[in-house]
Amino acid sequence: MDSGDTSLPASADLAIRLRPVAEPDLAMFRRLRTEPGLIGLDWPGFTDAGAPARRFAMDGYLGEDDGRLIVEVEQERAAAGIVSYTAGCYAGRASYWSIGIVLLPPWRGRGIGWRAQALLCDYLFQHTPAQRIQAGTHPENVAEQRALERAGFQLEGIVRASEFRAGRWRDGYLYSRLRDDPSPWDAVTGG
Repeated sequence: MDSGDTSLPASADLAIRLRPVAEPDLAMFRRLRTEPGLIGLDWPGFTDAGAPARRFAMDGYLGEDDGRLIVEVEQERAAAGIVSYTAGCYAGRASYWSIGIVLLPPWRGRGIGWRAQALLCDYLFQHTPAQRIQAGTHPENVAEQRALERAGFQLEGIVRASEFRAGRWRDGYLYSRLRDDPSPWDAVTGG
């Protein structure tokens, strides 16, 4: 697959693409901040529902050090969720991206998540010099672990007490994909 392509089939009849955030998407952003359980284990509690509009007005969620893109189901022109990326740096010079994904419940379990994360990696590797992209997930989120592995990520290990959730500190799993790792598209296309 050409790393410049930002769309492909999610199944035999479902194609997705990544696109910039548009003003109508802000309603979904507000829901993610105010509906308990909508994003599952990652919900941090109620947060400022006006923050998405302020951020959108500032830079359209396309900042130099972080950003958000909409995962869109092409046939329906429906926003299925959001992918995010945030810059980080190891040892002062080794820049990397941390990525994340939130899919709305109707779109989960349909092969969209791994493809969206793989598309985001292709986009970041094509447009930035980062050598590494990493993602974290919860030990109990087996579906996301499978999605990351299918998107070309490898499990690096357990990050102990890395997040405070549901009243206590919890461990997380850290995954990474390097620029030179095999493309997940090779497994799909037989390349």
